[in-house]
Amino acid sequence: MTPFTYLRAADAAEALRLGAGAGTAYLGGGTNLVDLLRETVARPERLVDVSALPATIEETEDGGLLIGAAVRNTALAEHRAVRTRYPMLARAILAGASAQIRNMATVGGNLLQRTRCTYFYDTDGSRCNKRVPGSGCDAREGFNRIHAVLGASEACVATHPSDMCVALAALDAIVHVTGAAGDRRIAFGNLHRLPGDAPDRDTTLAPGELIAAVELPPLAFGATSTYRKVRDRASYAFALVSVAAALKLEGDRIADVRIAFGGVAHKPWRAAKAEAALRGALATHQAFLDAAALEFAAAQPLRDNAFKPALAGRALAAVLQALATGETA
Repeated sequence: MTPFTYLRAADAAEALRLGAGAGTAYLGGGTNLVDLLRETVARPERLVDVSALPATIEETEDGGLLIGAAVRNTALAEHRAVRTRYPMLARAILAGASAQIRNMATVGGNLLQRTRCTYFYDTDGSRCNKRVPGSGCDAREGFNRIHAVLGASEACVATHPSDMCVALAALDAIVHVTGAAGDRRIAFGNLHRLPGDAPDRDTTLAPGELIAAVELPPLAFGATSTYRKVRDRASYAFALVSVAAALKLEGDRIADVRIAFGGVAHKPWRAAKAEAALRGALATHQAFLDAAALEFAAAQPLRDNAFKPALAGRALAAVLQALATGETA
């Protein structure tokens, strides 16, 4: 591990002051960053601990929730309003890690997780444009079972690892950010980047900016939502494919729907094409499969992950069928 200076911020203003300048990283629960430090993937000169920042969950005036970035994952998953009004989010968090990790991990840190691509972590012999820009991407021709089929580039085929973020994408969450230039709000779909030719940049945050909170807008049919994760083993594995979905029916037709996929792209993938195809359609198993096929029509599978589009379609159909029949509502 590379030596670094450790500083603890008492509030956001102090965090921004301490976090100014190159070579600084913010530390929440440390459940991902400490691994990156240990493997020498991350080598900050200074760590600014922001875990003492407010960790509150508050009602907003319009009936949504404002979640402090320092809220622990366990506290968020167990919050009554989350479990009753946004169950997909609670289920995504519980699918994400062990109880010990959830007790430490923070909401802000979860949003900033880095990929679990094997080549990203292999600092001794693998080429990785995300870790060393311009070095190449060994995952393209290597073992790429877990890698992206949507939105990838020649420079990077890594996937985003967070379960929570898939649900937040489906819920149209808003990220509250503070920085030297002031405060701003970022639509969740605009927080994470597709790799393009700069895969080392995971988000659209400016240097030194700090995530202060995540806002969940009200969603009238949010209670009819769920999250399903398909993985190689039953516990503590990252998703091959995951689905967050909410469904509103009027009779036997779909009045509204929210869908996001995980495990298929460099960022949580909001399924806008599938949503558009389903609104107004009959809520049938075939309609669900057809919508997924439309979403994955532009997929570019690699040697080891050509199964992902079909798997994603079956997972979506199963989730929406369950919601339509009230099995998981």
